[in-house]
Formats: sequence, C-alpha cells, structure tokens
Amino acid sequence: MSLFKRGKTWWTDFSVNGVRYRISLDTVDWREAKSREKEKITQASIGKLASSNRQFARLAFSEAADRYLESRKLELSTRSLKKERQLLVHPRQFFGATSLNRVDSESLLAYRESRAKSDLKASYLNMEMGVIRRVLKRGKRWHIVADDIKPLRERHNLGRAMSQAEKLKLLRIARSRPEWQTALYAAILALNTTMRGCEIKGLHWRDINLVDRVLTIHHSKTEAGERVIPLNADAMGVILELYKRGQFLNGIDLDHYVFPACENGQIDPGRPQESWRTAWRNLTQSIVCPACHHLQKPSETCRNSECNADIHEIKSSLAGLRFHDLRHHAITELAESQASDQTIMAIAGHVSPKMLAHYSHVRLAAKRLALDFLAQPRKTESNHHSGQEGNVTKHVTNGTIPRNRSPYVIEKNGRPVRTRTADLYRVKVAL
Repeated sequence: MSLFKRGKTWWTDFSVNGVRYRISLDTVDWREAKSREKEKITQASIGKLASSNRQFARLAFSEAADRYLESRKLELSTRSLKKERQLLVHPRQFFGATSLNRVDSESLLAYRESRAKSDLKASYLNMEMGVIRRVLKRGKRWHIVADDIKPLRERHNLGRAMSQAEKLKLLRIARSRPEWQTALYAAILALNTTMRGCEIKGLHWRDINLVDRVLTIHHSKTEAGERVIPLNADAMGVILELYKRGQFLNGIDLDHYVFPACENGQIDPGRPQESWRTAWRNLTQSIVCPACHHLQKPSETCRNSECNADIHEIKSSLAGLRFHDLRHHAITELAESQASDQTIMAIAGHVSPKMLAHYSHVRLAAKRLALDFLAQPRKTESNHHSGQEGNVTKHVTNGTIPRNRSPYVIEKNGRPVRTRTADLYRVKVAL
C-alpha cells in the first residue's frame, strides 16, 4: 500500500485479495490521510468498498484517458507514450465527458465511421480503436463490446526493393544539396546495416567501436533488434564523416547522439534528431527537367526561367519510396547473396524465418537466374568420358536399371554389403 499526492490531495493505492483500490482520501493532511487509509482497507476487507476498476469506469472518458496515460509511464518508452497520447486526441474530443460505463458498441462504431470520413487509412483507425480498447480494459468494460468491434482489414505494404539504377540515383540526388546531407548519411547507414530509422536516430557515440568497426544497437523495436552489426567500408566512411562533423560541433561525448537535434540552426548533441521527413520527401520527389537538366520539385513548368519547359507529366521513379524501404532493400540484397538465413536474421534483428520472408523480396531477375540454372545442361557420369553433355533430369528419368541387378544392392570395393530396410537386415548378392 502507498500514499501519494495528486495536486494537494492525498490518495491511497492498495490491494486486498488481488483487487486493486486507488482512492482519493479527500484530505491535504498526511496524518489524517494515514487514518483514512486504514479505514478504506478495512472497508475493502469486508466488501464494503468498490474496487479501483469500478471507480475508473465511472470517470469521464477524457479523465480516464489521463489516468491511463499516467499509469503507462513506467511501462512504455517516451516515444511510445507520445504515440499513445497522440492517438487519444480525437477520442477525447468525441467522447468528452461521457463516462466509460456509457461507452457502448454503437458509440464506438459511430466514432470509427466519423473518423473514416477523414480518409484515414485502416491501419491508423485500428491503432486509434486499439488505444480506446486499452482504456476500456482498464475499466473492465471492453469485454462488453468486444464481439461487436472487429479490426478493419488493413492493406499490408511489404515494402519496396529498388533496382540498382534507382539506388544509385537516390544517392546521387541526396549528394546534390547540402540540406539533404543528414538524410544521405542516414540512407547510407540503412542500406549498409539494415538499421531502422528509429535505431539510427537513437544511436549514441558510445554505441560505436571505431577500432573494431562495429556498432551495437541497445534499444530497438523488438528484443531481437538488440544486436551487434559490423561496419563495411561504406558504413564506416559515413561514421567517420559524422565523427568529423561532431568534432566541429563539440558533440562527440559518449552520451551525445550521432544524429543530434537541430532546431532553428541550433545543434543540441544531447537530444536526438526528431525527423528528416521533409528532406526525404523532397529528394525522393525531385525530378530533372529533360530540356535543361535542372533538378527541381514537381511542377507544371520548369522552374528555370530560361527554360519554362512543360514538365507536368514527369514523375520521379523514387516517388513514394519510404525511408523504411531502405531496410527492405538491404535485406533483399542479403537474401540474394550467399549469406545464410541465420546470418541475415542476426544482422537484421529478425526473430524467425517468417519475418525474414516478410522482408526479403527477392527480385524477379534473381528468381529467373536461379530457375534458369535448373535447365542448364551438365555433364553426367555416363557421358563424361565421351565428351557428351546432357540434362541431368532427363538422364535420370530416361535411364534404366540393368535387368540383372537388384536396385537395392550396395557395393563397396566391388563386393556386396549389408543394407538395412525398415524392419530387417538383408544380404544382397552381387550379380
């Protein structure tokens, strides 16, 4: 049991027979609070006190959402808690002062329909309904409506693997402007380490061993994501460039971030970069005017005043490429290499071959090359000395077993040996 303050008022939090009670003691005096706490525990022991779950269900939805977020602080990371708070913005506005025990199936479906009119994706609607579900579960109310609220079918985007030309084009465009430098460095790291965007943003200098050329990911999306990744030449080159930049900005202490925050031109190595979304969107959507070869944003006419060519139909082949697709691309290239599944999973931080299959989209060209290998003529034992070549499959299927030889005979040095069948030993006689 414990006493704590909310504002100036004392509250108590205790459990009796496995039931939790969190109750306001309606006093600002600590001694009086201790006395009232004992009374509440006694009432709970004889069944005269409603549990905290029942009290929670009587709260208005907005207040219940606040308490839910407060209780999740110890369970979630800062980023996840921020996401939960963001997902509760619209549910708060819709349900407002409605108490949890009055939130029924019809009101939940009405909320989802109203949000669907905003052209939201099914995945985001499911996330909003998910946080509502967790709030209702906190008040032991979800089981009442669970059968009527089913998740919407989501369109699963498995990701995109670029062609080699697209990969080179992406890096070439990213190098063309200084304001895209951070996005360039992050892209090269993702393409050469399979790191997620959140893993790159959370990278500290203490996580990088410049001597052994490895980096360690201590915090990731999953436990399997906590891994050690060797740095190849391209990744090491980017790390050294970032280190030089960090030296210039006095931001290479062990606790400093490799990608520091930058707001209004001010660099703060103690905070991570929030996003490179704007730079990424601009560089992936940029097009080149076919007349003057000027790199620019999509438009009706060329932004070069001396050109003014019609470019309204030109679209970048990189448009729609997500930063997370770079991880997909890297895993795809690993899958097309000679690396084993275990090696790829160790590098990428996957927990199962199923996840590996989900991410590695081996391109059609690689599949065709593998299948063409099956049709190639190869030398066989029978025609090796004659210099003839034949298809192995055709040779085996058309070949016959000599009439005077048992198909089960196994010989060693020209003599028959014992062979074991499913249930007994037999001695075969050489024919």
